[in-house]
Amino acid sequence: MHRLSTFLLFNVLACLGQNVQGSYIIHGKKAPANSMQYMVSLQNKWGHHVCGGFMVRGDIVVTAAHCAEERPVRVVLGTHKLSESYMSLDIEYFCKFPTYKSVGFGADIMLLKLSGEVTLSNRVKIIPLPTSSNANLRDGQICSVAGWGQNGTHHPIVDDLRVVNVSILDPQLCREKWGGLPPNVICAGGYNTDKGFCQGDSGGPLVCKGVAVGVVSFNRNFYCTYPDVPNVYTDISKYLLWINNIMNTKKCV
Repeated sequence: MHRLSTFLLFNVLACLGQNVQGSYIIHGKKAPANSMQYMVSLQNKWGHHVCGGFMVRGDIVVTAAHCAEERPVRVVLGTHKLSESYMSLDIEYFCKFPTYKSVGFGADIMLLKLSGEVTLSNRVKIIPLPTSSNANLRDGQICSVAGWGQNGTHHPIVDDLRVVNVSILDPQLCREKWGGLPPNVICAGGYNTDKGFCQGDSGGPLVCKGVAVGVVSFNRNFYCTYPDVPNVYTDISKYLLWINNIMNTKKCV
């Protein structure tokens, strides 16, 4: 069974890793004003949104490791509407988790060190991370995910931050539906519901009770007409030591 799972991961999941880069929210709504001020947009040198992310300190953003493939150079923060950019900062350097290879093998998490430190305010805030190595989530628990971009397969990109509620799925059920999964992931939305993320809410947070517990990692191909297989997030609680080491030493470890 272990060999079968490994085979499935290599041949199915490894080829899915590049399918969640951008930002779709399916059957969500515009984010309420003055909410989720921790959200940031990762943008390339042409000023195009490529991934989401979230502030955990005035100079540190958490996002997905595979977002580095889109070559973001700056983050836009302090706004829900990308056409009304409030503030942007260059990315000084990337810190991918050391064992990251592709989303199919897990560890799809990355920290961005910004070129300056933002003064937190009513426009720019941080979101707390889990305090232990166990996220303590329960099957059916309602959480949320947010991002910018398309809100359906092949739909045009949207300008306003959108958010949708999703429910946590039992890990065993999620593994069965996928035929195997990388370690240290959380499943929520995208299955037995018409709500979830799509290409590519990558890097955005899965938020449960005001805490960022997951990072958007992957779904199946470019298919956004749910229900399908569950959406998959990196479990932040399993990477707390690494995150704290970077924040304390101010260098990749």
